[in-house]
Amino acid sequence: MSGPFAFLADAPLGTRVVVRTRSAGGYTDALGFLRDRTAASVSVETKRGLVTIAMKDVVAAKEVPPAPEPRARRS
Repeated sequence: MSGPFAFLADAPLGTRVVVRTRSAGGYTDALGFLRDRTAASVSVETKRGLVTIAMKDVVAAKEVPPAPEPRARRS
């Protein structure tokens, strides 16, 4: 086990991550919080909801910093 698989196996649940996966049209990313993991899949809570990703489809994964604070509105 190495690379993204080792990272996903060791990262604490609740870590903000981006996981790149192979899809029919190329690649796609899931950005959010790591919520669950098994040997076969990981679950990432994104803005659009919980996404379950098969480990066989994972191409890359890493921790990302917290989202920036919302900007103040101009008056």
